[in-house]
Amino acid sequence: MIDALGRNIEYMRISVTDRCNMRCMYCMPHEGVVWRPHEEMLSYDEIVRLCKIFAALGISKIKLTGGEPLVRKNLSSLVKRIKSLDGIENVTLTTNGLFLAQQLDALSDAGLDAVNISVDTFDEDVFQKITGASGVQKIREAINKALTFENIRVKVNCVPLKGINDDSLAELALLAKDHRLSVRFIEMMPIGLGRQFEAFKEDELKTLLEKQFGPMTYFNGKLGNGPCRYYTVEGFRGKIGFISAVSHRFCDKCNRIRLTSEGFLKTCLQYNEGSDLKALLRSGKDDEEIKMCIRDTIFHKPEGHHFGQTFDAQCSKTEEHKMFQIGG
Repeated sequence: MIDALGRNIEYMRISVTDRCNMRCMYCMPHEGVVWRPHEEMLSYDEIVRLCKIFAALGISKIKLTGGEPLVRKNLSSLVKRIKSLDGIENVTLTTNGLFLAQQLDALSDAGLDAVNISVDTFDEDVFQKITGASGVQKIREAINKALTFENIRVKVNCVPLKGINDDSLAELALLAKDHRLSVRFIEMMPIGLGRQFEAFKEDELKTLLEKQFGPMTYFNGKLGNGPCRYYTVEGFRGKIGFISAVSHRFCDKCNRIRLTSEGFLKTCLQYNEGSDLKALLRSGKDDEEIKMCIRDTIFHKPEGHHFGQTFDAQCSKTEEHKMFQIGG
């Protein structure tokens, strides 16, 4: 699908649940939240139907997210159904890794193409501070097991937080030295609880890592579906990447949309605008009527976000939901 600015929208992130087995300080209050009732979430049948419609419109890449997607039962069955749709080339998953090891065989059999494992530190004390949970060893085991599947690409995602996990960043980057994976550092987005934290900017983090590992050379190739900028480091099997939506704004090249677990189509992370596709599904609209709504919504995708600019504070359309409610 092509929007009004000529961007090719081919990639959709689908949140399958708002539930999570962690309470990451920048995502969800440690004291917990009131979950949406199950009946308000899209069923697997509804997700598959929408994916079929989106595929007919040009979406070819699907990322399943949450909350934590693996807390939803039988996720591998959803992966298999989506991967079997005409036009869908790529189905991937983002997970915190706690439930991943025991589900990898089923996910691989279902056709999963790649997994992104989110972990901000391997220091158990710091991990518990950030997530409100324990389980560093489980995540290490999940990473190691994922690397045994030749058909699944592995990436490790880290959110650098000044004054919190500074001492863990180089250790995480070292995963790319001996393994065929990429370690990506994701700049904190000022959404929900994320507004409370000071983020590392890409340039300062790159400088910090180069002091330890030597020069990083920009990799002018394609390694995924999104906007990550990758670098090679001498002696590393894998690559180091940066996703820096604020300090290195990439809105002009944005190729993604988001579908929340409640069936709301979002075309930009910052704004609360979009379309309630669940309402269309459950009111009996046919596929053509839903297609018309999707086309119109995507055509009017905003030019870009305004994070960090005066406009942000003044904008009445700024998203107020937290990341677990939107889909990470």
